[in-house]
Amino acid sequence: MTETLYRSHPDLSEGRLAKLRAAVVNARALAGVGRRIGVGDHVKLGRGEESTGGRNKASILSDTVEAVLGAVHLSGGFETSADVVHRLFDPLIEAAAAMGAGLDWKTSLQELSAEHGLGVPEYVITDEGPDHMKTFTAQVLVNNGRYGHGVGRSKKEAEQAAAETAYGDIAKELGVDDPTVSAAAESATRDAPLPD
Repeated sequence: MTETLYRSHPDLSEGRLAKLRAAVVNARALAGVGRRIGVGDHVKLGRGEESTGGRNKASILSDTVEAVLGAVHLSGGFETSADVVHRLFDPLIEAAAAMGAGLDWKTSLQELSAEHGLGVPEYVITDEGPDHMKTFTAQVLVNNGRYGHGVGRSKKEAEQAAAETAYGDIAKELGVDDPTVSAAAESATRDAPLPD
C-alpha cells in the first residue's frame, strides 16, 4: 500500500501520504473489505460470539482479512498476494485520496458543507438492542435537510456511514465530484475472480 500510494500520488507530502496509508490500512478499512467479500460467513465462531453478532464484528472481520492475506502470501507468494491486495484495497485508496484533510467522511462532509455555506452537519443518533449488542443508526441534518443513513455497532461507526451517504447525496445535489463514485467504478473493474 505504501508503495502504491507513493507512486500514484508523488506530489503529496510525506505527512499526507502517511495519513492516506492510515486511512486505508486500519481495522475499520479491513473490516469493510471483509464485509464486502463476505468473510464473516466463513468464520468458525463459538456460541457466545455467534449469539452476539460476531460475524459482523469489526475486530473479527479485520483480523480474519489479515489472516487470509497472510495465507494468500504464504501459499501464492508476493506477486499473488500483491494482486489480491490491490483488487481489495485500490478502491479505498482512490476514495481516501479524494477525501478531505481528515481522511474521514465526517470531516469531508463538514468541509463540503462549509465550502457551500450549508452550515455545520448535526448527527441524529438512535439505538436499539440490549447493552451488550446495541445497534446505532445515524442520519445527518445539513441546511435544514435530513441526509444519509448509517448503521453501526458504535455511534462513531454509524456517524461515519451516515456522513458517507450524506456526502454522496449532497455532492450530487450540488453537482460536485463524489469520491464514492470513482471508488465504486474502480471497484467494479476489479471484481474479476481472484487468482487461485
